[in-house]
Amino acid sequence: MTTHPPPQLTFKAIILGILLAMVLAGANAYLGLFAGMTVSASIPAAVISMGLLRLFKNSNILENNIVQTAASAGESVAAGTIFTLPALILMGYWKVFDYWWVCAIAGIGGLLGVLFTIPLRRSLIVEQALPFPEGTATAEVLKVGDNPSHGLKFLLLAGLTGALAKFAESGLRLWPGTAQAGVVTGSNTVFYAGMNLSPALISVGYIVGLNIAALVFAGGLISWAFAIPIYSTFFMQPDTQGISATDLAYTLWSTKIRYIGVGAMLMGGIWALVSIRGSVVSGIRSSWLQYRASKDAFIHHQEQDVPIHFVIIGILIFVLPLFMLYQHIVNDVGVGIALTLVMLVAGFLFSVVGGYMAGLVGSSNNPVSGITIATILGTSLLLLWLTGATQDAAAAAILIGAVICCAAAIAGDNMQDLKAGYLLGATPWKQQLMQGIGVISAVLIIAPVLNLLLTAYGIGPVTEAQPNSLTAPQATLMASVASGVLGGQLPWGFISTGIVIGIIVIAVDEWLRSKNTGFRMPILAVAVGIYLPLELAVPIFIGGLIKWLSSRHQHTAASNVNGTLLAAGLITGEALIGILIAIPIVISGNPNILALANPLFGPAGGILILLFITAALWRIASQNLD
Repeated sequence: MTTHPPPQLTFKAIILGILLAMVLAGANAYLGLFAGMTVSASIPAAVISMGLLRLFKNSNILENNIVQTAASAGESVAAGTIFTLPALILMGYWKVFDYWWVCAIAGIGGLLGVLFTIPLRRSLIVEQALPFPEGTATAEVLKVGDNPSHGLKFLLLAGLTGALAKFAESGLRLWPGTAQAGVVTGSNTVFYAGMNLSPALISVGYIVGLNIAALVFAGGLISWAFAIPIYSTFFMQPDTQGISATDLAYTLWSTKIRYIGVGAMLMGGIWALVSIRGSVVSGIRSSWLQYRASKDAFIHHQEQDVPIHFVIIGILIFVLPLFMLYQHIVNDVGVGIALTLVMLVAGFLFSVVGGYMAGLVGSSNNPVSGITIATILGTSLLLLWLTGATQDAAAAAILIGAVICCAAAIAGDNMQDLKAGYLLGATPWKQQLMQGIGVISAVLIIAPVLNLLLTAYGIGPVTEAQPNSLTAPQATLMASVASGVLGGQLPWGFISTGIVIGIIVIAVDEWLRSKNTGFRMPILAVAVGIYLPLELAVPIFIGGLIKWLSSRHQHTAASNVNGTLLAAGLITGEALIGILIAIPIVISGNPNILALANPLFGPAGGILILLFITAALWRIASQNLD
């Protein structure tokens, strides 16, 4: 007897998903340009969906899952777009964001990200059973919404707490978002210590666990506790007067040391492809066998992906418009063909890496910008050889990076959503279709939003003419990489150092694997830590430590569930309020519209709040509190 799932692709779910995809794309476009990062939208979209679908007589958990699948695509498209395309403004290649160019680049990249990850679902989610922290948290949130009697108090209380903490910090500006300190010694050595005061980062660390959290932190120590002090002592120019120690540390990290992370991620990306090649081939083969078997046998709805032949046809359809785009820029048929092939191959490879890393450390900490830097780096070298150092070559490298950035961002998001669907009993092909709908919905609105922000604030360094300019840190770095390669100014020594570190970490991890130890050292997790600011790695490590400590006191599975719900609620509350704060800022054009004239607290206020939240998370996770 066959059990049919409840309706999923209903009219109300599709319309709601489209609207939320547009709203979240616009909100995250501002946040990304302003703060240099976006908020993961899967959980906020799930919460919003539960609230709105309750207004209808009949709704179910799989409809909610479909809505968040489409809506979360908006945040991913925004991330892929704002991390790259503003570089063309900064380079002077564009004056405004052309609507159809933005739609074509972001749309093709996003849809390729969906297609590239379809054959990977079985491999990464079913066979390897990667944790996919935000997908797991989303599933828990949706389960609570479907059965409010279980754990709802933890979710609501944590959501409210996370929202209030974020509003007090980012909205009212009662305390800074980071507690940090730095010092420059007499030998010109720079030391830095800092910690982001975000409850959501503690929650991410709790969900991913101690192993991954510790590796991210270890990568942070490589950059901030070793590389920066060593470089500043022996290689930095001694004239640093007028610059604070913390600003000096960040300058060294952003202009020099961060490229060690780029090299490590480049090595990690290559190794990830090598190490999971069997699973990728197996996933593609099983997708093809599933397609052939579906003609003669029944396949359970939870195993029904988009058929592999449709995936191949879809990818081939995008070849012609991509070639036309690149050939239009370089005005050379041969180079256009080469760039199209590079984009397709690199797009698939880095979508695999993006999906794999999302499974390890979550979409919010997925090194999409690092993947894109590696792409722009390689493409710029190719173009330097094929066309020479021209502005058109630099623009072409950025546009290839933009397609791959959108693909990798969507790949990670798609895999998170498919993980949630797998835990909830959803039908994969319906989610994959809805992800595509979400991509298309988001790209329709992203260019007008970007032009609005460009006109209202400006994009780039803060100047007297543009005191509230959106600094777009990732796009600035992309522009510097493309221009640096073509101008011969890229710090190759740091990139090479990162590659060597990556090889060492891989060797250690292989040794641990041969010993069959419980602790492993995946290189991409370490590379993420090298590439990220230390302030982000510290709370992630603390969250992982709480998970490990609390697990030693748990006597029932309910304790772990309650801890996961609390962590999911903290992420939900902070992400929701982060999106809502953007609305009055964009409407008013004043980034300080909600800020108090005279903040009442320094970092101590945020530290006290974080200590309280951390203690509550440990207590609830370590005890069976029903």
